[in-house]
Amino acid sequence: MSKLPEIEKDREAWHAAIHGASCEELKAAYRRLCMLYHPDKHRDPELKSQAERLFNLVHQAYEVLSDPQTRAIYDIYGKRGLEMEGWEVVERRRTPAEIREEFERLQREREERRLQQRTNPKGTISVGIDATDLFDRYEEEYEDVSGSGFPQIEINKMHISQSIEAPLTASDTAILSGSLSTQNGNGGGSINFALRRVTSAKGWGELEFGAGDLQGPLFGLKLFRNLTSRCFVTTHCALQFSSRGVRPGLTTVLARNLDRNTVGYLQWRWGVQSAMNTSIVRDTKTSHFTVALQLGIPHSFALISYQHKFQDDDQTRVKGSLKAGFFGTVVEYGAERKISRHSVLGAAVSIGVPQGVSLKIKLNRASQTYFFPIHLTDQLLPSAVFYATVGPLVLYFALHRLVIKPYLRAQKEKELEKQRESTATDILQKKQEAEAAVRLMQESVRRIIEAEESRMGLIIVNAWYGKFVNDKSKKSEKVKVIDVTVPLQCLVKDSKLILTETSKAGLPGFYDPCVGEEKNLKVLYQFRGVLHQVMALDSEALRIPKQSHRIDTDG
Repeated sequence: MSKLPEIEKDREAWHAAIHGASCEELKAAYRRLCMLYHPDKHRDPELKSQAERLFNLVHQAYEVLSDPQTRAIYDIYGKRGLEMEGWEVVERRRTPAEIREEFERLQREREERRLQQRTNPKGTISVGIDATDLFDRYEEEYEDVSGSGFPQIEINKMHISQSIEAPLTASDTAILSGSLSTQNGNGGGSINFALRRVTSAKGWGELEFGAGDLQGPLFGLKLFRNLTSRCFVTTHCALQFSSRGVRPGLTTVLARNLDRNTVGYLQWRWGVQSAMNTSIVRDTKTSHFTVALQLGIPHSFALISYQHKFQDDDQTRVKGSLKAGFFGTVVEYGAERKISRHSVLGAAVSIGVPQGVSLKIKLNRASQTYFFPIHLTDQLLPSAVFYATVGPLVLYFALHRLVIKPYLRAQKEKELEKQRESTATDILQKKQEAEAAVRLMQESVRRIIEAEESRMGLIIVNAWYGKFVNDKSKKSEKVKVIDVTVPLQCLVKDSKLILTETSKAGLPGFYDPCVGEEKNLKVLYQFRGVLHQVMALDSEALRIPKQSHRIDTDG
């Protein structure tokens, strides 16, 4: 199965099969292509050699598409599905849903093997900024103090943490982590080492050892266990040694899937800050909802939060939350958006009593997180809320237009250039094969045109495929199209031409003239003696003739 690198070139049979063609339609397309490319039909040595190569490609494609299992795999995942290792041990006669599940399992196993060979670094950098001097200024009698003309913005706390994972065996993983913190000139650090073992498909255990300059040695044990298919429990017990003695701690979480998208949690924490917490989390494709209630010492609170997920390319999310307890009340709202392939930028405004107003900016870059909490004022000032809300929006749109967008455009051009360079040889080969296919089609096309002319049927006058530049603002861009008049006429049958919803670069006599760029198919055809014209997107289905394509000669 993995020896089919040319599967995309099986031409019309491939296009018919991947869009639900019956076995009879598949066989008819196969016979038609075999007749077109059969080597015995060509006497010229060069044409005979080209026809033999194309005939073999069509035969390979038919072998895949005529088998229900391999066809189902290709229908769902294409060439990459056929190249996935492990299909040889999969039971045959599976449904498409079962094949999809099996593919995802094989893909997960492959990813797990890759992860076994490398570490998984994760890190967080947090910088706390005190900007209260912007809004909470001293009275006028203090303004004559030296240096008081400008607001003083200070960094009052920092936190850095990093962790790496090192797979030792298929079931054992070592985890090393460390952190450094400082606040108002005082700080400290700690280092932790953990050894995790997967005991079975239902659970794992982890031993933890730690030490720091502010706290003494730490010994901990974590256990995870699936109780049923819908319920699991985690337990974490620890012994913290210090100058005051040994401080034990225990945390247990019981979770249950209430439905497909909802999970309920019960948490019990005993130790320095004992508490009981219950929460319900509902996560769907378009939203994330959380409600929680905690009773504890010294903190008891109720929390409700909602996040809306927009289904756009930038994965925009808008969120809001309300938290009320013995410490006061906090309202928080914000948004986050993907700014590049691996980066997500977010901002949130926190308004609370007695906490005041804060702005929180967060950047996730791959597995690294950069967090900047900016404390603006201890009071509830409308001006602070306004600037905390509007300021990040204005800054984001300015950066997006002046920096992010040009950078992403340049990166895309760079990637396209690399893609063109890496596929140059392959494209040249496909171009030669397409040209050879067109030469082999000439006799068939001549007969098709004669038959269509006799009945005033469908004649392809001109057809082009590739990149068209119609926008005046893109005059500098180069038009990249190829003539596909002959290949399209060859596909005409009974005065009809039907193209399915897939890239047309795989059609007989076609190739991709502009890899990675947007392509269209433009056709000028004659039907019943009247000219028609249509332009379709590369992956758009096309059926001609149509009355709507008719050219208005009166205009």
